[in-house]
Amino acid sequence: MKVVVGLGNPGPEYDGTRHNVGWWMIDRLAYDWRFGAFGREGRALVADGVIAGEDVRLVKPTTYMNRSGQALRFLGMLQVFDVSTDLLVVVDDAALDVGRVRLRPAGSPGGHNGLKSVSGALRSDGYPRLRIGVGRKPEGADLAEWVLSPMPTDDEEVVVGLLPELTRAVEAWISEGIEAAMSRFNR
Repeated sequence: MKVVVGLGNPGPEYDGTRHNVGWWMIDRLAYDWRFGAFGREGRALVADGVIAGEDVRLVKPTTYMNRSGQALRFLGMLQVFDVSTDLLVVVDDAALDVGRVRLRPAGSPGGHNGLKSVSGALRSDGYPRLRIGVGRKPEGADLAEWVLSPMPTDDEEVVVGLLPELTRAVEAWISEGIEAAMSRFNR
């Protein structure tokens, strides 16, 4: 089974924020792949289906960002698969310009509290991630306040415009692996 986890914060007040771009991607995948409605499982919303002959589970943790790893633990997913090949975590990245995308096979959390929580739950940084650029915070701005603020319409349009291409990137990861997806979709 392949598992794609999109990090975000629960609640309508966070829907349009930079920090919820991971949820935007999971919603787009569910729509593009016609997985149907999400159901609650533990501390997450999940949707299941088959893509390229692989069972795929889409996961939106319903914990706050800095506790995202709790959803993975609660789902019991740590014993089910090899995190280095079967898990993809989708997150916002405030160190990348809007519209930039970075797929990586592993790496440090880089100051992202959601990734820190996931790494803590997995006891490893050795899992693939898809980082979606939401723009760099302005000089002197508080990072937490900035990523939890709504995206300007122009930036939101850029990110939403990327989602169909990122669906193809996730499909490449599922069927061909992270290296193939990186070579075709990183920008």
